[in-house]
Order: sequence, then structure tokens, then C-alpha cells
Amino acid sequence: MDTRLFKAADISLLGFGLMRLPRRQGKPFDIDYEASTELIEHAMANGVNYFDTAYTYGGSEDFVGHALSVYRRDSYYLATKCPPWMINGEEDFERIFAEQQKRCNTDYFDFYLVHNFAQESKRAAGNAEYFERFEKIGMYDMLKRKKAEGKIRNIGFSFHGTLEILRRTVEEYGWDFAQIQLNYVDWKATDAKAQYDVLAKKGIPAIVMEPLRGGALAQLNEASAAVLKAARPDESIASWGLRYAASLPGVLTVLSGMNSMPQLLDNISALSGFTPVTDKDKELLDEAAAIFSKSGTIGCTGCGYCLPCPGGVNIPSVFSIYNHARRAGFHIPFDNGYATLEEGEKASNCVQCGLCMERCPQHLAIPEYLREVDDYAGSGSANV
Repeated sequence: MDTRLFKAADISLLGFGLMRLPRRQGKPFDIDYEASTELIEHAMANGVNYFDTAYTYGGSEDFVGHALSVYRRDSYYLATKCPPWMINGEEDFERIFAEQQKRCNTDYFDFYLVHNFAQESKRAAGNAEYFERFEKIGMYDMLKRKKAEGKIRNIGFSFHGTLEILRRTVEEYGWDFAQIQLNYVDWKATDAKAQYDVLAKKGIPAIVMEPLRGGALAQLNEASAAVLKAARPDESIASWGLRYAASLPGVLTVLSGMNSMPQLLDNISALSGFTPVTDKDKELLDEAAAIFSKSGTIGCTGCGYCLPCPGGVNIPSVFSIYNHARRAGFHIPFDNGYATLEEGEKASNCVQCGLCMERCPQHLAIPEYLREVDDYAGSGSANV
């Protein structure tokens, strides 16, 4: 496994994102400890040493505290995140931090992040941006104190906001690293390039999340995939996305939310003996991205932040099934997938309350997309 030097540490170029761990059959909110532990063991054995979790990743911190307990603490690097929308003052911060230490079975965090800077949420943050909330409660001083105590080694933030907020964030505070969404589609589509450039100018290492856009770039539509397969027939479609992100010099590690052994093996292969993308590769990726963007898919990464839905809609699953059909180019995959959902989970149950939009880090117009899916569901198999 290739590594990048960060201070005195060799960080694996592939980072293990722990938000999408395997779940128990029939229990989507319960982590499958046996299957997930097998992934952790194989990752560690093959040089993956960066593990990313969060306070709000349903059981993930508890799992990582269990799975990594058999390894020397200095043999891996642990990152977790603190949710500013749950912090009203120092007492809340201390309580959550202590709970995270207990869950993760650790005395310190190698990388500690303010979670999801600059997402707006009327429900959780009084319609104020999380960055403003962070400033108001003096959260940076709390983080610096923990760092001085040796309980945090490096302070950073994950980001889903505007370029203006990112510039303010890096100008007004000192950070050891930052985590941004970056891939060859979002490089232009959501101006990830500008975010990367802001960090690079300040010399802040970037942790990349969603290099495959929630798996969408590992399952391109046929026309997009053909562009890449013609150039490198022996390489997986997913490897292109990982290599693209890892080729940027300011990137420290590329996170992948791996939930199966084939995914893990493929990703390890892509970033071991790593070959950066060439200028010709970038041209091919631009071509594939342009075709992909016309496929009619919804830019959902399946993070689940939109849940629970007051109407009961299983938003990530609905969008995943729809996107699969749009990539395939015909209706039957949608019919088959949609039939596996309970009636109460389908798009028709959306009550248009808008809570999902406030929570969505991609800022998607989810109610509008659910209407689109519901229309598609009613159009029948004759529709392409």
C-alpha cells in the first residue's frame, strides 16, 4: 500500500471510511461485526492504516473500538468527527468527546474533525450555518485545549458548504487538515477544484471523501464505462476514481466506504504500486464524466443524513434503485428493485416537509427528485 508522509507519520493512501459497513441481514441499522471485522483485518494486513468514523455514524465508533482493540495503538490512525449541531457549549462538547473516547476505546484521536461545516439546517441549528455555530460557542478553543492535553493529535473539519465559507474557515483558524468531497465529476460539477485550490494555497492537506460519489462512479452507465474500458481494459471502473483523487499532490488519503471484500481488494490494488493519472487519462475521465452527467441520475451518495423521513420514505434506497435503472437505460431494473421496498418506503409517501433538504450535504432538491421517481414509477416498463 502506497503511503503519504504527514508530519512524521506514513498514512496509507487508501483510507477506510466506516460509514457504510456491512449490515446484518434484515437489520439495516445493525453492523455485521463478523463481516466488518474481516474487512478491517484484511485492510490492516495490507497496509491500510487510516480509519474514518463519526459520532453520528450509527454504531461505527463502537465497532471500530472493538475491531481495532487487538492492534497496537500506534499501528493505525483513527479519525472521528464531532457534530457541531449537537454542541451548545463546553459541557456538551466534553460529554460527547468522552463518549467518543469510550466508544472508540482510545485515549486520543489522531485526526479529529468538526463534522459537516457549513451545511444549513433549520431543524438542528436554528437556520444558522454550522460554521457560525462553531464560532459562537468557541468550539475551536475547545479543540485546541484537547490538543494541548494530547487527546487530539490533529484538528480538522469536513466540508460541504460554499466557497466563501471555506475561505473564511481557513483564513480565520489554523487547521492541520481538511476533508472535502472530490471526484472527477464533482471537480467541475460542484467546483471541487476551487475547494482543493483553497486548501492547497494554505498548505492544508486534503482528505478526500466520496471519490466514487457514493459508489455511482464504480457503476457507470454503459457508454461512460466503455470510454474507460477501451483505454485500460484490465482495470476496474472504480480504480479510475481512486487514482484520480490520489494523483493530486495535496491529497493525504482517499477514503472509500468499503462494505465487501471484492471492493476492498479492488481498492487496495488500485492504490498499491499506485500509478498517477496522465493528461490523456484526464481527457478520458472528462469524456466519461460528460456522458455520465447526461444519464439522468440523481447525485445522491447514499450517506443517509436525510433519514429518518417523516413520511417513511427510504430516500437513499429509492434513489439508488432509480439511478441503477437510469444507468441501465431501461425501466425493468427499476421495477425489480422497487418491488423489494415496503409500500411505506416508496417515493409516493413524501409529505414535502423539506427536512431532508436541510440535512442533505449535497444540497439536493430531494422532494422534487422524489416526485420525479414517483412519476417514473408510474410510467411503467415501456419507459426507457
